[in-house]
Amino acid sequence: MAEKYDTVLFDVADHIATITLNRPERLNSFNQTMINEFRDIWARARADDDIFVLILRAAGDRAFCTGVDTTEGIHMPDDVWQKNDPGRGLGPKQNKVWKPLIAAVHGMVAGGAFYWLNEADIVIGADDATFFDPHVSYGLTSALEPIGLARRIPLGEALRWALLGLDERMSAERAREIGLLSELVPYERLWDRADQLARIIAAKPAVSIQGTVKAIWETLDLERETAQAVGLNYTTLGNPIGKAQVAREGFVKPTWHLR
Repeated sequence: MAEKYDTVLFDVADHIATITLNRPERLNSFNQTMINEFRDIWARARADDDIFVLILRAAGDRAFCTGVDTTEGIHMPDDVWQKNDPGRGLGPKQNKVWKPLIAAVHGMVAGGAFYWLNEADIVIGADDATFFDPHVSYGLTSALEPIGLARRIPLGEALRWALLGLDERMSAERAREIGLLSELVPYERLWDRADQLARIIAAKPAVSIQGTVKAIWETLDLERETAQAVGLNYTTLGNPIGKAQVAREGFVKPTWHLR
């Protein structure tokens, strides 16, 4: 099932929703239209029980995304008290989507692209990927993206990424070393590998997968003992349903692979 949007391609097949940023002529930078379309996509992902897993990737060979499209800008109200982070429309977790998101990145991955990476569950990268934040080079405070990034990678790495601006790019190899990427693959294998991972996840009981994602993300900023207490509620609610689904479908233990 393919659906029509102006800035992205959206397709659902075999319980996997594949979202492809589709502005390669603008290095897949996002504009207000893309923000609005992602709000719609996340709403659909929440409501559609046929979607178990999501993949985010990008068209073209130069960039995954270079942040906001500065030629168009995005809508911000004049009233300073009504201004909101534009990234709230882009990220799945801020839109309460607990179906796992696999981000497959290549080429330039810059600035506002991290609205997606910071909320992805698995990020894999092509060997040509480079990561940088141009904000401070243009005299702009880099705040929202590195705040999210500092929850994924060592603080010193997030600060270096933000403070050196256009003078330095992080390589795919370094991103893998610090845990930003969980896997590094040749460029030509990137989309196939993302699809392979998505199919492995989609084959598992959806209620167990969603409960796992929700439990981890919703307790991320809680003190450990509180997080453990809250986490117990997720197992109490979700485990009976997930175990019953496994029993109905019949469980075959898979052949494991070493990473």
